[in-house]
Amino acid sequence: MSILEQNQTFTSIKHHIADHLSQIIDETQTMRNSLGEKEYCLLCELAHIRDLFNEIQSSASFFYLKAYIEKFTTQYIEIAKAIQNLAEKRHGALIVVERENLVSGHIQGGIPLNATISNRLIESIFYPGNPLHDGAIIVKGDYIISAANVLPLTNQDFGSEKVGTRHRAGIGLTEMTDALVLIISEETGKMSFALGGILYPIISPESSLK
Repeated sequence: MSILEQNQTFTSIKHHIADHLSQIIDETQTMRNSLGEKEYCLLCELAHIRDLFNEIQSSASFFYLKAYIEKFTTQYIEIAKAIQNLAEKRHGALIVVERENLVSGHIQGGIPLNATISNRLIESIFYPGNPLHDGAIIVKGDYIISAANVLPLTNQDFGSEKVGTRHRAGIGLTEMTDALVLIISEETGKMSFALGGILYPIISPESSLK
């Protein structure tokens, strides 16, 4: 994806978000005007608006992902390609992008790599059966510093929500540092990122614009 194509994509995402916000405003006004009507289904409309908000959050997350990491690595496009390809194949992955805070004091170190970032390298590391696919890779600047790192698990209580080990690890590290952790679910292929102890869903630009 060229810089021009990338900028066009992110502009389209912003328009997509703006359109959904306008739709929510219109539907909220309709809800307010229809409250007195006997057959009006308020719960149905609230559920629909909730779905619209969830879609906006997912679309915005891809846009803001770029903003969060482009200062710390020039290879964010390679990382974006990798997570989309991994998600399509349902290959689980855990990618730590180190930012201002060092993460070395919070992880159990893995196998040193010191390799230039590329989407193919990231995908090969997380290919099922690869000895390095368990654990996380650490990205610092334009390099993959190491692979098969063990991250600290969060102690958050998620109630009845099912949160896997990869997601707990990603959240756990971001509770201790300002790192951004990208997570691909092996079960569902869904993409997300953790930042500041919070998990955000990601959908690709192609999906968000459908």
